[in-house]
Amino acid sequence: MSHAFDAASAASETPKAEEPRIPGPLGLIDRATRSLNHLILVCGGIALVTACLVLSYSVVIRYVLHEPTEWQDETAVFLIVGATFLSAAGVQAKRGHVAIEALTGLLPAGVNRLRLLLVDTVSLAFVVFFAWKSWSLFHEAWVDGQISQSTWGPPLWIPYLLMAAGMSLLALQLILQIAEALLYGPRAAGWAKPKIGVGADLNRDMRDRPDLTPEGPDPMGRTTATGQPGQKGHRA
Repeated sequence: MSHAFDAASAASETPKAEEPRIPGPLGLIDRATRSLNHLILVCGGIALVTACLVLSYSVVIRYVLHEPTEWQDETAVFLIVGATFLSAAGVQAKRGHVAIEALTGLLPAGVNRLRLLLVDTVSLAFVVFFAWKSWSLFHEAWVDGQISQSTWGPPLWIPYLLMAAGMSLLALQLILQIAEALLYGPRAAGWAKPKIGVGADLNRDMRDRPDLTPEGPDPMGRTTATGQPGQKGHRA
């Protein structure tokens, strides 16, 4: 099982300038989404820290100063919801979502490529449904003026909008990665990038940092994405 990045080891990684992976209009969309995802991930981190501060303030106000509170809990929930859903696309771009990889090292490279393409397709179908339902809930809350049942009573369209926007961005990210995989091979879609942590031994070291990414078999085969139109990933 892979749990994305190990924070302790990732902190010591030397950053490298990321080159555009895909040419043409698809590359423009890819670079735009990467910039947007980076901004959202930064804002998501700030939102989580703010939620922690709000909850800490709530504890002090309630149990130390013995004063009633109304807005702190729901504010923290809204911040966490926004950070969770809006950052989902950025995490997907890094292939950082939790994934069970028990069969990855056992299956042939070609089967792994088909398996992961199928996983992305099924995930896209679920995310599109989730996004559609979230937009429906947002529309109902906006039109009907729905509010929370708490004494503060904030409008419910706020969390529904955060959910809908986050799932829409995630759907766009999945569509982009599926297109990249079909046109340029799995490396272009991030499938063969090295992982840091539990699943690191399944990937080759591509950052010249064997202490971060132990050498191991490449489950995707030696696929390449040269960045030239018309060239697809292939096995050496």
